[in-house]
Amino acid sequence: MTQFRLKSTIQIFESCKEFCESFHITEGDLIITSGHIYENYLKGLIGSATVINMRKYGNGEPNDRMVEAILDDIKDISYHRVIAVGGGSILDVAKLFVLKNISPVQDLFERKLPIIKEKELIMVPTTCGTGSEVTNISILELLTKKTKLGLAVDELFADYAALIPQLLETLPMHSFATSSMDAFIHAIESYLSPKANAFTQMYSKQAMELIINGYQIIADKGEQERLPIMKNFLLASTYAGIAFGNAGCAAVHALSYPLGAVFHIAHGESNYAMFHGVFEKYEKLAPNGKIKELNEFLSELLGCSLGNVYKVIEELLEAILPKKSLSSYGVTFEQLEEFTDSVMANQGRLMANNYIALTREDVLEIYRSVY
Repeated sequence: MTQFRLKSTIQIFESCKEFCESFHITEGDLIITSGHIYENYLKGLIGSATVINMRKYGNGEPNDRMVEAILDDIKDISYHRVIAVGGGSILDVAKLFVLKNISPVQDLFERKLPIIKEKELIMVPTTCGTGSEVTNISILELLTKKTKLGLAVDELFADYAALIPQLLETLPMHSFATSSMDAFIHAIESYLSPKANAFTQMYSKQAMELIINGYQIIADKGEQERLPIMKNFLLASTYAGIAFGNAGCAAVHALSYPLGAVFHIAHGESNYAMFHGVFEKYEKLAPNGKIKELNEFLSELLGCSLGNVYKVIEELLEAILPKKSLSSYGVTFEQLEEFTDSVMANQGRLMANNYIALTREDVLEIYRSVY
């Protein structure tokens, strides 16, 4: 039985210049990035490579309409490598362009198209949360279905993941907070997954430790103190990506997807909104299982009692980013039923990784608890 896979070669570079020179980026390369990253880090270093500014196709979380529009714009361009330089949205979209068959995108995500990889893929994260550079998962909002879906196939693994701490120097505090919280939730959910094992848990624990230690420094000394330790957060994100890429994420992500799709909330922030409700339910349903082992580890990191682990985590996260209720995002009480039905119908891939099985009533109660 497969226990652990790491398909991508991981490299660390001190600068974008070093990265571009190492990979000899030029004609025949398709670079998917943002205008900000191109102007500040890539311009003048990539020869005659084709550059796609994904922000031209819309802001916020990526969707199938964006992918179709990009595909239409590059249909006459020949390329042999896809190089993604950006946050999770850009990385998730770029993965699809290594495939032979992409459109219709909804058919691709519903596994109605043959999945054949025909390009090389290089992933360069510019945030510290997604972990997408080392996973085989692409997440998109499918507009007609009004939810997000994940496509998880080996063909989406990057050939190379390049970590460049320089790219995080200008990451705004809010983006840092939401992305690093996403990484923390990747780590903690994958630790409790039924698919977790000694290998994945090692990466989960290391990611949680780096993030919690970093948050404690920031909470104590101020947000500018994140800058000298951004490399630690970048590593934590990749560690968490390795962990959840093998063991999977679960209910926090599943319940966040309808919220993010309907209200266009940043992925990490929507996860943050659901985190406490899900783990409070886990503790109520099965306090003496693997979660007890997790809590012992966290209590040591946090310097608190076992009974106060999630209270202290909430306080620490609140110091990094104030938490909002679902109602403050504009969610109506009636929509909680719709979100619940969407999760039960569309998120089976994630719900299979839950620490303990959750019924429809459990899911609805979680939504109501954070409303």
